This record gives sequence, structure tokens and C-alpha cells, in this order.
Amino acid sequence: MIALGTIATRPRNMSVEIKKEIQLEIAHVLFIDIVGYSKLSINQQRTVVDELSEVVHRSDQFQKAEAAERLIKIPTGDGMALVFYTSPEAPAQCAIEVSRMLKKYPRL
Repeated sequence: MIALGTIATRPRNMSVEIKKEIQLEIAHVLFIDIVGYSKLSINQQRTVVDELSEVVHRSDQFQKAEAAERLIKIPTGDGMALVFYTSPEAPAQCAIEVSRMLKKYPRL
């Protein structure tokens, strides 16, 4: 399952204690979930999460955002959330790239 969303956040490097003018950033979120994860054995769960992570890391959008330090990766146990600080299209394009690559991984 792949879901998209958009949130407004404070810049990552900004301390809460700073009393200066705060500039908000828009973040665009891609949620990725492995369907049927809880039915798998512990070893299978680890394997499919590793495979998913490998596929996601190979996507162009992931690599571009990570190289620009405009990406936060949040593991969720049975998937991940990718927070892009680039464009609204980045998570959607990443989802398309990942879904195309996943055709080679029937377990995912």
C-alpha cells in the first residue's frame, strides 16, 4: 500500500528555543506499507522490509532528495514514511518508480 500526504513543518535544523522569525516548510509524505506483513514469520518480515528498503533506495527521486539532504526516512515496522522537502511531485514520482520496481518482487 502506498499513500501520499502533505504537511507543514519547522525546518529540521531549527531549535525550538530560537525566538526569531520562524519560516515554515512544506513537506510531502509518502507512506509505504507491506500488506500481509503481520502474517509473516519474523525472518520473513526482516527479509521483506530489507527488500523494500533496497527497492526504495534505488528510486531516482529518493536518491535525488537524499543527495540534496531534503529527505527524512522514518521506519514504521512494516514499511516506511518518506518525507520529501523538495516538490509535491517527488513522493508521487517515487511511488510510481517503486511500484514499477516492485513487479520484480512478488513477495512485496
